[in-house]
Amino acid sequence: MSQARTIDTLLAKYSESHLNPTNEVIHFVCVPIIVFTLLGLLWAAHPLLAVAVTLASLVYYFKLSKPFAVGMLLMSTLMLALLAALPDKAILPLSLAIFVLAWIGQFIGHKIEGKKPSFFDDLRFLLIGPLFVLGFLYRRLKLAY
Repeated sequence: MSQARTIDTLLAKYSESHLNPTNEVIHFVCVPIIVFTLLGLLWAAHPLLAVAVTLASLVYYFKLSKPFAVGMLLMSTLMLALLAALPDKAILPLSLAIFVLAWIGQFIGHKIEGKKPSFFDDLRFLLIGPLFVLGFLYRRLKLAY
């Protein structure tokens, strides 16, 4: 009997608190927004900080799943490029406001779900949320992860 991959175990555990279709839709919208605005907050402190955090997360993703790491690399690159194109003065206030709104959306989703967010039990789930969303896209495109 083969042992489940770490990524499969983490996604299965994460999915336990994301079964309600409304909560799932909220997460599919809010999680990428949170990633983008978090990078925006880091970018506002210093662009190299945003790049460094992105690279550190990609190392973690690579250990979990090469296909997921590639997807996150593409997504992160697009997000960082968009941040580089935005006016510097707009990044902090825009990122902060949208970050807060997206988290409010997440908590509304969990209220609807009736379960607390997964990261309350394990902080790794803050990094697994984007993979949960990416996994949905991969399944739709029939890509392995």
